[in-house]
Amino acid sequence: MVVIRLTRFGAKKKPYYRIVAVDREKPRESRYIELLGQYNPLTDPAQIKIDLEKYNQWIQKGAQPSVTVKSLVKKLNTGKQGGASETTS
Repeated sequence: MVVIRLTRFGAKKKPYYRIVAVDREKPRESRYIELLGQYNPLTDPAQIKIDLEKYNQWIQKGAQPSVTVKSLVKKLNTGKQGGASETTS
C-alpha cells in the first residue's frame, strides 16, 4: 500500500521535510516513489509547497496521507499559511 508522508532532511535541530509518496513498509528515510512537495517549519510563517495535482492523483489511486500531510494540505487549501503555495506544474 502506498502512503503520502513526510521524509526528514536538514541538519541536526534544523529539520526540513519533503512530502513523498512511498510504500508503507519502507523506513522514513528510504527511497520514495514520487516527490509531491516540501515543508519548512523553521521559516515564519512555515513554508508549504505541494503539487496538488500530483497529490490528488495519488489519492485517486488509493494512497493514504498521514495525519500531518492531511493537516498541511488543509492549511494550504484554506490559505491560512502566509508562506503556503500551491504548485501546478
